[in-house]
Amino acid sequence: MARLAQTAGLTDIQQEILSTVRDFVDKEIIPVATELEHRDEYPQRIVDGLKELGLFGLMIPEEYGGLGESLLTYALCVEEIARGWMSVSGIINTHFIVAYMLKQHGTQEQKDHFLPRMAAGDIRGAFSMSEPGLGSDVSAITSKAVKDGEEYVLNGQKMWLTNGGTSSLVAVLVRSDEGLTPEEAAAKPHKSMTTFLVEKEPGFGEVRPGLTIPGKIDKMGYKGVDTTELIMDGLRIPADRVLGGVTGRGFYQMMDGVEVGRVNVAARGCGVAQRAFELGVSYAQQRHTFGKPIAQHQAIQFKLAEMATKVEAAHAMMVNAARKKDSGERNDLEAGMAKYLASEYCKEVVEDAFRIHGGYGFSKEYEIERLYREAPMLLIGEGTAEIQKMIIGRRLLEEYRFQG
Repeated sequence: MARLAQTAGLTDIQQEILSTVRDFVDKEIIPVATELEHRDEYPQRIVDGLKELGLFGLMIPEEYGGLGESLLTYALCVEEIARGWMSVSGIINTHFIVAYMLKQHGTQEQKDHFLPRMAAGDIRGAFSMSEPGLGSDVSAITSKAVKDGEEYVLNGQKMWLTNGGTSSLVAVLVRSDEGLTPEEAAAKPHKSMTTFLVEKEPGFGEVRPGLTIPGKIDKMGYKGVDTTELIMDGLRIPADRVLGGVTGRGFYQMMDGVEVGRVNVAARGCGVAQRAFELGVSYAQQRHTFGKPIAQHQAIQFKLAEMATKVEAAHAMMVNAARKKDSGERNDLEAGMAKYLASEYCKEVVEDAFRIHGGYGFSKEYEIERLYREAPMLLIGEGTAEIQKMIIGRRLLEEYRFQG
């Protein structure tokens, strides 16, 4: 039988890239992931290896030194990396959202300045949309930019930055009511937001005048990768660091990037679920009860059948969403469905693998314990299940509008 989650129609180059990444995951990530995760240690050696493989430039066009690959290739690589350790895929994800936003919306000067160094991995990206108390209501952003000559002055507090400390470039969404009356800004909050490209030194504390990264947020799972706050207090940014050179377009730029991020989260869910299945099916053949391996008990076989089916279904939807985006078509429906299904199925597959392990699943010596703490992050990352359902429902009503 073929390995689960195979993808039809890949080119020789795509297959070669995936084979290389899979080998790297098996040899360099899986053997050390649990130990590093328990220490909450940034996987510098793994990141250096990914940089050597050229993965930080995977989707960046060749003219800027990248590999110029598709979103599908990227998503399949993320699936493999998340199978090894989900935190590593998070390090890649935020970098690529920023690179994608630059490629799609940046000025030529911005592309020339940032993309070659991002492709080489010398600049690492992070993006910042959420705020304390904001939740899913992006229109309620309070961080603000005010024009002052040829600069903008930014003030406010942002939350949940993946790569907040290790990054050197952050795409930050703030409110800028430039050119709008107070009434217009209140009536159309999405049109009063701007994305700024903020360069900073990696690290914690004051990383440039007016910008502070207080430190890592301690989390239940998703360890190793740094998740932080970002505090702006009189942060001065040149006007030429407005993404695309025009204010008021930030919300739409961010949503375009988040669509890529949702495909990424779906891919991460597929990778974690696949690893959980591998652990469960392996343990079921080693563990004996009542004189035979538990894999021979019908109840366990039913579990394995359900788990494998969920892995296959989530993978198929993720691949469909990536291919739709690559075709240039709108894919918010497909990305929302893929993210929703893959994250929910991931949680269920991980829990079933945990149950198969019995009491040993509760021990930190077993890898499934780590996966059990990591899976919940996917339920909220890049939009909760409820947000995905809202997106899906609205798009379905557009497509199936009643003609009575």
